[in-house]
Amino acid sequence: MLISTLLAVALLIMDQVTKVLVESNIKLGQRISIIPGFFDLTHITNKGAAWGILHGYGWLLLLIAAAVVIVAVLCIRWLTEGYNERYLAIFIVFSGIFGNSIDRIWRGQVVDFLDFYVKGHHWPAFNVADISICIGVAIYFLSTLLRSDKKTETEPAGKSEELTDNQA
Repeated sequence: MLISTLLAVALLIMDQVTKVLVESNIKLGQRISIIPGFFDLTHITNKGAAWGILHGYGWLLLLIAAAVVIVAVLCIRWLTEGYNERYLAIFIVFSGIFGNSIDRIWRGQVVDFLDFYVKGHHWPAFNVADISICIGVAIYFLSTLLRSDKKTETEPAGKSEELTDNQA
């Protein structure tokens, strides 16, 4: 848990530092082409969630964020089943939730600055907090796909076979 916490704090700091750098060095609405036709740094804001969903309902998004964190903390043992990568995944998601929540509280909106596109296809701009949430969810998802349930692993050898025979 210590490594998960340290990584989450580092990601949160990186998120907030990059947003301050963007705010102080790139004018609102400005784009700086890094890889022409693929990637720009920009400075835009979002008063909603991903893709502008719930635009103007920052208070509701803060309540949802708080509920997610509270439920995850209360259910952390059940959610992780003792697997370290699941602790890591949840704490990485927390860093993203906290990063965007700080924006909603102090800035009244979320600062986004990473802008990817290819020809006519444009992905909405995002930030380090958004990346953290996506990576954390991906790690958790992969862990649940690739790991067996700990409860199944700890059952006596004959018990699971017996259940299968009775069900048939």
